Amino acid sequence: MIREIILENKDIYKGNLILVNEYYPLKKFEINDLKPLEDSDIYLKNDVVDILEKIIKKISAKGKIVYVSGYRSLEEQKNIWNDSIRESGEEFTRKYVAIPGCSEHHTGLAIDLGLKKEEIDFICPDFPYDGICEEFRKLACDYGFIERYQKEKEEITKISKEPWHFRYLGYPHSKIIKEKGFCLEEYIDFIKEYDNEKKYIFKNSKEETFEIYFLPAKKDKTLLQIPEGLNYELSGNNVDGFIITLWGRENA
Repeated sequence: MIREIILENKDIYKGNLILVNEYYPLKKFEINDLKPLEDSDIYLKNDVVDILEKIIKKISAKGKIVYVSGYRSLEEQKNIWNDSIRESGEEFTRKYVAIPGCSEHHTGLAIDLGLKKEEIDFICPDFPYDGICEEFRKLACDYGFIERYQKEKEEITKISKEPWHFRYLGYPHSKIIKEKGFCLEEYIDFIKEYDNEKKYIFKNSKEETFEIYFLPAKKDKTLLQIPEGLNYELSGNNVDGFIITLWGRENA
C-alpha cells in the first residue's frame, strides 16, 4: 500500500533542513511553535528546545554553557546588523552577522552558545575546542545539531568561522554531515544526487537504516508517495524541492 501526500510550493520553505543564507533568504517568517529554553528568555522551536536541553543535561553543562542567542525576528536582526555596522564596521559585520532576512536565527533552529563568563560577547561568544564546550560539540551531531560555520567552508557559506553557532537539522542528517565533512550547502547539493529510485542509505551503529532522497518541486503541487508502514520525515530545502527521510523498513 502507498500513502499519497500532496505538497504545495509553500512547503518548500519550511522544515528542519531549509537552507538559509544570502542566496536563499527565508520566505516564511511566521513561527508559531516557539518556547523558551529553561531559565532563559531565549526561544527556539519546541522540539529543538527539548533536544538541546537533553544534551546540556547529559554532559552536566548547566551553569557552564550559556544560551547567548536563539530565535530572532526580522526586526531584531536589522537592529543587530545596524548596531554592529555602527560599532564594528561593515567588514566585521559582514563576516559575523547575517544580512537581515538571511539569518538562520529567523528559523528557530539555530543557537549561539557561550562558555559562562563574567562578560560574554553577544556577536562572538567564546566557545573553545576543549573542556565542556568540546564535550557538547562532540555529542551534538548525535542529537541533530551541526557546528554550522567552519573555517574551511567560508568560501561556500560566506560567513566566517563561528565555533559558537549550532544549527538543528535532525538526525541522521547531522551525523552524515559530520562524517562527510560537509557544510549544509554541500549536503543540500549532495542529496540531490538521490531520488526515489536510488536513495541514499545510512546505517548507524545501532543497525538502524535510514533512506534519504530528494524530491524536486513541481510547478504547482508535488505528489509524495510513501510506502505504508514506514516512518518518514519531510522538509523543504528553501531552494527547489524536498528532502525525504524514511526509516523502519523490515529487513533493511
